[in-house]
Amino acid sequence: MLAGAQVCDFVQLLKPRVMTLVVFTGFAGMLAAPGHLHPFLAAVAVLCIAVGAGAAGAINMWYDRDIDAVMRRTAGRPIPSGRVAPEEALGFGVVLSLFSVMLMGLAVNWTAAALLALANGFYVFVYTAWLKRRTPQNIVIGGAAGAFPPMIGWAAVTGGVSVESLVLFALIFFWTPPHFWALSLYTDGDYGRAGIPMLPVVAGRRATKRQMLLYTLVLLPIAPAPFLLGFAGPLYAAVAAVLGLLFVVAAVRVLRDEDERQRAARQMFGYSILYLFLVFAMLIVDGAAGALV
Repeated sequence: MLAGAQVCDFVQLLKPRVMTLVVFTGFAGMLAAPGHLHPFLAAVAVLCIAVGAGAAGAINMWYDRDIDAVMRRTAGRPIPSGRVAPEEALGFGVVLSLFSVMLMGLAVNWTAAALLALANGFYVFVYTAWLKRRTPQNIVIGGAAGAFPPMIGWAAVTGGVSVESLVLFALIFFWTPPHFWALSLYTDGDYGRAGIPMLPVVAGRRATKRQMLLYTLVLLPIAPAPFLLGFAGPLYAAVAAVLGLLFVVAAVRVLRDEDERQRAARQMFGYSILYLFLVFAMLIVDGAAGALV
């Protein structure tokens, strides 16, 4: 360990803000799933999802340390700032990844463990190592990695994959592009300096804004689908529909915004996080209410 490295630096390697959303959606998948999981095993499953997501984040920071160093948004991360050695970050991530998958398999079930391993592998090898530096579709395809947590939570309870869990996967999958493209609209200079072919850098802001609107429209009927499939109630459906319409409105505002500071995009990025949080919060409330009946 480098002399200046502290525990908080290794915590930062785990991307705790991203991890929080991952854990939240994974927990929602567990509560939405039919069946019952012992509270202790449920806690273990949540721990494994959290550790697995953090491990993938640490490996991502190891691989991207060169581009992180030239981007203002990421230059202060533990590796480019010199607080943690690259090999330590890699070892940290690999050990935690293996630990999370093995613990999930041994304590919960191997289907959930396999999905956790697939999510980590997809994020590290498909998104980070293959797509991110090669194609403007990096977020579209690579975003699948972040869509696995509710499926993992569902599998932890049921031991399998179903249409319902695939709907939860699709919800995050189609949410991811407008979420990240909103961010990239006002950080495109950073991505350009780092040589990352994000859509605003390659295709321009106007084309990116049109794509963002398209994805919010595709997402609009997906969010209420849990109600149509019978594993969420009418209150969830109503809230999801309203939140989806507001997401579309935000995308329209971005499309019309000519401000160089991209104020509408900044606002949409913030709303996109709130959107996903509230949709899955409603799933949790719905699942918890169903468990009490």
